[in-house]
Amino acid sequence: MSHVSLHSLAPFSSASLAKKLVSFPFPLLAPRSLALPTHSPPSYRRLTLRPFSLRAMASHIVGYPRMGPKRELKFALESFWDGKSSAEELQKVAADLRSSIWRQMSEAGIKYIPSNTFSYYDQMLDNTAMLGAVPPRYGWNGGEIGFDVYFSMARGNASVPAMEMTKWFDTNYHYIVPELGPDVKFSYASHKAVDEYKEAKALGVDTVPVLIGPVSYLLLSKPAKGVEKSFSLLSLIGKILPIYKEVVAELKAAGATWIQFDEPTLILDLESHQLQAFTHAYSELESSLSGLNVLIETYFADVPVETYKKLTSLKGVTGFGFDLVRGTKTLDLIKSGFPSDKYLFAGVVDGRNIWANDLASSLSTLQALEGIVGKEKVVVSTSCSLLHTAVDLVNETKLDKELKSWLAFAAQKIVEVNALAKALVGQKDEAFFASNATAHASRKSSPRVTNEAVQKAAAALRGSDHRRATNVSARLDAQQKKLNLPILPTTTIGSFPQTMDLRRVRREYKAKKISETDYVNAIKEEINKVVKLQEVLDIDVLVHGEPERNDMVEYFGEQLSGFAFTVNGWVQSYGSRCVKPPIIFGDVSRPKAMTVFWSSMAQSMTKRPMKGMLTGPVTILNWSFVRNDQPRHETCYQIALAIKDEVEDLERAGITVIQIDEAALREGLPLRKSEQSFYLDWAVHSFRITNCGVKDTTQIHTHMCYSNFNDIIHSIINMDADVITIENSRSDEKLLSVFREGVKYGAGIGPGVYDIHSPRIPSTEEVADRINKMLAVLECNILWVNPDCGLKTRKYTEVQPALSNMVAAAKLIRTQLAGAN
Repeated sequence: MSHVSLHSLAPFSSASLAKKLVSFPFPLLAPRSLALPTHSPPSYRRLTLRPFSLRAMASHIVGYPRMGPKRELKFALESFWDGKSSAEELQKVAADLRSSIWRQMSEAGIKYIPSNTFSYYDQMLDNTAMLGAVPPRYGWNGGEIGFDVYFSMARGNASVPAMEMTKWFDTNYHYIVPELGPDVKFSYASHKAVDEYKEAKALGVDTVPVLIGPVSYLLLSKPAKGVEKSFSLLSLIGKILPIYKEVVAELKAAGATWIQFDEPTLILDLESHQLQAFTHAYSELESSLSGLNVLIETYFADVPVETYKKLTSLKGVTGFGFDLVRGTKTLDLIKSGFPSDKYLFAGVVDGRNIWANDLASSLSTLQALEGIVGKEKVVVSTSCSLLHTAVDLVNETKLDKELKSWLAFAAQKIVEVNALAKALVGQKDEAFFASNATAHASRKSSPRVTNEAVQKAAAALRGSDHRRATNVSARLDAQQKKLNLPILPTTTIGSFPQTMDLRRVRREYKAKKISETDYVNAIKEEINKVVKLQEVLDIDVLVHGEPERNDMVEYFGEQLSGFAFTVNGWVQSYGSRCVKPPIIFGDVSRPKAMTVFWSSMAQSMTKRPMKGMLTGPVTILNWSFVRNDQPRHETCYQIALAIKDEVEDLERAGITVIQIDEAALREGLPLRKSEQSFYLDWAVHSFRITNCGVKDTTQIHTHMCYSNFNDIIHSIINMDADVITIENSRSDEKLLSVFREGVKYGAGIGPGVYDIHSPRIPSTEEVADRINKMLAVLECNILWVNPDCGLKTRKYTEVQPALSNMVAAAKLIRTQLAGAN
C-alpha cells in the first residue's frame, strides 16, 4: 500500500486546487443565492443571502458529513483499498469534497466554519495519528504517518488485526479506540489539522480547526494489551499536552484565530478526579492558547451541574458550545448563570435527526438567551456535528412534496442556522419563517401520521410484563431434543456476501427492468448457493444469506407502514461503510408477512435448522430517523407488535430457530446514569414482546454488535433469549471478563470468534485458542461458535476459508473435550 503522507493535499498546490474547483464534479448547495431546485421543500426555496449582511451574523457548524452527497469518498476509498486507484486519486476526491463543504458554508453565510472534521476513516484515529500513538504491531518507525500505517490501524492487514472499534457515545457511528499505556512515546506525527486549515485559507475560507480535546481523547481510549486494566489513562495528560501545544503553535503561525476542542465526555457523569484533569489540562494549555479564541464544544446530552461550573470558570476559553436539543436542562444552567465575557454557541439546530427545525421556537429560545448572555455573545449553532444526518435533501427526488417539506438534511440545516442568525440580528426572512410554520402545521394535522388502532394496541402494553411461560434451561432442553445439535454448535450471524451481481438484480427489479419471476428465481439461486456452501462447510444451524435485503433495518421498514425512504440519505457508520436510515414519520404497523416466503424457501432446501432472520424493534428504532412528536418508547412498542406478528407467522411456517437481532440495544442507552434504567426497562420489554407467544421448542436467538456490554449484562440476561451471539474478538474478549467476575449466564451464548470487519482470515489454531478462552469461563453446553457479525461486506474469497477454519476449530475442541471425558 502507498506510503503517501496523510497531509491533506500533498500532491496539489493551492493554486492548482483553486483551478480544479471551477469544474468541481459534485453539486454544491445552490451556490450564492441558495435558490434550491423546485423539487426542494417550499420552506427552503427562497432564502436569498446578501453579502453585506453576513458579517453581522454569528453562526457556527460543529462538523459536517465527509462521505459526499452521493458517497463519493466511499467509492474512492474502496477503489484505493482494492488497488484500482492511486493515493493521489483518493486525495483528489477528498480535496474536492473538502473544498465544496467549505465553500458551501461560506456562501451560506456561516461565520465559524470547521476544518479538520474531514477524515479518511475516523476523527479519533486522526487524533491518534496526530499524537503518534501507533500500537507497536503496525511497525511504524516514526516520521509522518502515511496511508499504509493509518489504514492498517483502522482495518488490520495480512499479518496483524485492526484496533478495536466501538460506538461513538449513543450514535450508530463507530470510532477507532486508541490503545495506550505508560510506555507510549507520543510525537507530533500527522500535520493534517494544520494542512487543512492552510488548504481552506488558500481557497479564501478562514476556518476554525477542530481537535478532539485532550481529556475526551484519553477517556475514550483503553489500556493497550498487556497494560493493567487499572492503569489511569488520564495519567498520560502531561505526555500528550506538549503535542497539542505544537499543533496550536503551528495553527497560530498559519493565521488561525479560533480553535475548537471537542470535549463530548463532559456530558458524562464524571468523577471528581476526571473533572480535575480537565481543569488541569486547559490551565496547562492556557499560555499556548494565548492570542487564539478557544471554543470548547460539548454535545449529545445535558452537561452536569458540577461540570458546567468547572467548564464555564475556565480562563483562556472564549466560548462554550452546548447541545440545546438533547440537553434541555442545560438551558436552566445557563439561565442561572453564564460568564459575562464568554460566547455561548447555542446548539438549537438538531445535528442527529432530519426534521425541519421549528424556527419560531428556536428563535424564541435564542432571544431568551440573548437576554441572559448578551446580544453580541450568542452564536447560533448545530447541536452536534452534522456527521450523524443525511447530506442533502436536494438529491431526494422520490419523496413526496408534503413529507419533504417536513425534512432538513445537513445542507438544509446550514440554511436553518443562517436563517436563525439573520433573524437574531433583525434580518428575519418572514416568508422563510412562514413557510417553515406551514410545514410544521401540516405535519401535526396530517392523517398519514396517526393510526388510532396502533396507538391503542401500543398503549395497552404499558405496565404489563411479557415473558415466555417457561424458564430458559427448560426451553433449551426442549429445543435440544428437537434440534439435536452437537456440543459447540456452529452458525453465522445472518448475511452472506452481497456480490455485484446480487446488487444489480435487486436494482433492476426495483427499476422494473426484470420481472418478479426473474427476480425470485435469481434470489432463489443465490439462497441455494449459500445453503449448499454451509452444508459443505458442515455448519450446524444455517442462514439463508439475506440476498433479498439491502440493509437490516431498511428492508423491514420498506414493508412496514409509517416509514419513508430516501435515495441518497446515506450516513457514515464506520470507515467507508454507510447506512441509509429509514424515516419513521407515523404510527407503525405490519400490513403483511415480510420474511416468511424466503425463510420457508430456504428451509425447504436443507434438513438442517434454518434460522429465520429478523431485526428487533429497538434496533429498527435506534437505526432510523425517529419521529420527534411522541416519546421514543411508544414508537418502539409499535414496532415490537409488528415484529411479534412476524415471529408467530414464521413459527407457523415451520421455522424453529428465529433470530431477532438487537444490534443497537446498548447504543441507545442514555449517556446520563439517571436516565438509563427507564430506557433499559422499555427496550428489554420491547424485545420480550416480540417472542413471548412462541412454543418452548422454538429457539429465539438475538445478536448484538460492537459496544461495551459489561455494564448492561443483567439487562441482556433479562431479555430472556435462548441464544445470544455477541461481538467479542476485536475488543480482546472484554465481554468474557463479566463471566470471570462471577456473572452467571444460563442461556446459549456465542461470543464472536473472529472479526468480520477486517479482510484478515483467522487460522484454525487462532479460533481454537479463542474458544478455549471462552471455555475457561463458560460451560461447554451453552457455548456457540460464530463470527462477530454478518458477512455482508466481506468477499467469498475471505468468507469461505474463514468459516472453514472456524468449523475445523469447533470440531478440534469437541474432540479434545470428548477425549477429556
